[in-house]
Amino acid sequence: MKLYSLSVLHKGATKSNLLKSAYDLSSFSFFQRSSVQEFMTFTSALIVERSAHGSRASVKEQEYLCHVYVRNDSLSAVVTADSEYPQRVAFTLLDKVLEEFSRQVESIDWPSGNPDTINYKALDIHLAKYQNPREADAMTKVQAELDETKIILHNTMESLLERGEKLDDLVQKSEHLGNQSKAFYKTARKQNSCCEVM
Repeated sequence: MKLYSLSVLHKGATKSNLLKSAYDLSSFSFFQRSSVQEFMTFTSALIVERSAHGSRASVKEQEYLCHVYVRNDSLSAVVTADSEYPQRVAFTLLDKVLEEFSRQVESIDWPSGNPDTINYKALDIHLAKYQNPREADAMTKVQAELDETKIILHNTMESLLERGEKLDDLVQKSEHLGNQSKAFYKTARKQNSCCEVM
């Protein structure tokens, strides 16, 4: 999972205006970087120009995904990522960047601004922070921890049953479980049996 560029633009009546951008092109060869950066800048501007106000979209270009958010006030952001990067995290990043940008940069400067005149330094920080979506996004981090816990729990149950005993047999033999608990276990087992993968 990788983010390559993060750009903030203003959507004008006929064309978009690049306000600020950040790039991580370390995965490209040194001689390709300037061309790749120009292509990403061009693609970001084109996507913003062709997106409606108040819209979010993800556009696939070769093996890359460009996630765009154009607000109703014409402030826009585009993040270019590989196809594995989680879409929800990308849009969370765009929301955060646009909110922060609109608080720090006056809206009167958006139509005529350019990367040299706009004073907003956080794009590089956000691009670096969101390279690992698990660390940057709380929900993704929790989901990863849940997945790990599920694997550990599954392995623990398998190791408990290593001796060939089945959990069903153990439940039947148990003197500690009441009849209602046993009935509940059987019903739950039947309900979950439709979801087993063979």
